[in-house]
Amino acid sequence: MEPITQLRSKTVVIANSDIDTDQIIPARFLTTTDQDGLGKYVFADWRFDDKGDSIEDFVLNKTEANDCGVLVAGHNFGCGSSREHAAWALRDFGFRAVVSTSIADIFRSNALKNGIVPVEVNDDTHQWLLANPRCEVTIDIGHSVLRLPNGTQCVFSIDSFARHCLLYGVDPLGYLLSQEQAISTYERSHPCGQ
Repeated sequence: MEPITQLRSKTVVIANSDIDTDQIIPARFLTTTDQDGLGKYVFADWRFDDKGDSIEDFVLNKTEANDCGVLVAGHNFGCGSSREHAAWALRDFGFRAVVSTSIADIFRSNALKNGIVPVEVNDDTHQWLLANPRCEVTIDIGHSVLRLPNGTQCVFSIDSFARHCLLYGVDPLGYLLSQEQAISTYERSHPCGQ
């Protein structure tokens, strides 16, 4: 992962509430442990018809979605099963943040581990974002602030360890490995069984 201190991007809106992980990436695409290439399956049942042709009026199939790294979604985003593939697919598609009034806990955890910033906002901010697709927002990771182009600032909550990992571009395993010397020192001074 690359370090993320601040994201500045346009938004794309999928206003549906209760978007679950099976809608984000249908179960039939979970046959791999390779993260690369999963973006082509994101929202597959909404993006493509039964023949595999693009559904033209779905927002992610429109050219105006191409440069949008922030997904604004309806309430209760990422509910359902705990598939990390959902975060992988969103990231591979190009999303770096998801904004909603509520984000499911397991999806939140998977998103943070994979460099996607989950941002929960209040209803007023959410309604403004839904009504203004393709607006450019700034997400300041260090200060946990979402800034809208109209000057509104919305503070969001993010776990301090997850913030550290995002800011320094490490995942939890990478962080643990970076502490190898301290762990070895501790183990030498605290032998097993004593």
